[in-house]
Amino acid sequence: MEGTVYDRLMTHFSTLGMGYPPRDVFLDILRENFSPEEAEVLLLLPTRVAPLQTVSAAEAARSGGLDAASVAEMLDRVADRNLIYRGKTAAGEVGYGLLQVGFGFPQTFFWKGEDTPHARKMNQLIGKYFSREVTQDSYGSSETKPYRYVPVEQTIQKDKQAVYPLHAMETVIAGATSFAVAHCPCRVSMRLRDRPCEHPEEVCLKFDEMAEYAIERELARRITRDEAREIIRLSAREGLVHFVDNAGSGVKHNCNCCGCACWSVGTIRRRKVPRDTLMATYFLRETDPDRCTGCGDCVEICPVQAVTAEHGRVAVDLEWCIGCGVCATRCGFDACAMIHREDRGEVPGEFGALHRDILREKATEPE
Repeated sequence: MEGTVYDRLMTHFSTLGMGYPPRDVFLDILRENFSPEEAEVLLLLPTRVAPLQTVSAAEAARSGGLDAASVAEMLDRVADRNLIYRGKTAAGEVGYGLLQVGFGFPQTFFWKGEDTPHARKMNQLIGKYFSREVTQDSYGSSETKPYRYVPVEQTIQKDKQAVYPLHAMETVIAGATSFAVAHCPCRVSMRLRDRPCEHPEEVCLKFDEMAEYAIERELARRITRDEAREIIRLSAREGLVHFVDNAGSGVKHNCNCCGCACWSVGTIRRRKVPRDTLMATYFLRETDPDRCTGCGDCVEICPVQAVTAEHGRVAVDLEWCIGCGVCATRCGFDACAMIHREDRGEVPGEFGALHRDILREKATEPE
């Protein structure tokens, strides 16, 4: 029966480190995008791997006892529709991998910024799928969080910047070799719902393997390192929140988020999922009462509505503050500072180690 292979494929996707919690609407997404024959071949791709890790068609074919050429043809057909990742294996061959949550799914439907019937249909199904419970299960079910917020660089005190070099977008950009920019999938999604966000769309940065993949598939455009820096500066001016992989090196992407459209900041703004369940937040705001005038500028700009002002005094809800530094960029009195959380450890190591930790914590430790 047709449903059997999709049920198996849904279970297969759920065992990824950045996996998809099983839901009936996810079956609808699978049926909409893959034929039964394609679904059978996708079952050959491993799940106990980090995002963007690939296997060759020959290796996938061996695991299922199938013809390598036929498997390669099928995988290429799916990859050409931007439904799986295609890159290089460790041996330099053409390789394939499932798109993990946040690493191409559901982003590939929206990175180009196009308004097509299929994009609108996917937007509707994905909106139904990513409920509060699914979001929490996808991103919050491991102690190690896959993503972190990075404060706007000038909001960390000068004498502390050398102490916390990993917590700066300049460090992220300096560590990358390839750069691409795509449309923010969250803002595109809102536009497809006829509820456009006022913030700029083309500010979603990709680095290294993810950049090359998005460029090759024409999902993003290649930019220079300096252009990437300018996008970060633009995002800071627009009051957007820097968001990256929670890794000390090998960061693959940076989103610049707002509270009105984006899945992470918006979820926290609406108090749907506790901040520390969803994201790694290494900084919190500290207010200098001698400098603060209670003007309220920071209240208006706070992307998660964690700042209030009454009777000339400002209060910060430290349970929901994300330490993004957006408030400090608007403070004309230097009353805001981003202070490193004493209850937070160090940023995990390189990208692969981060995801090995997540796989182990989710009881799917890679071989």
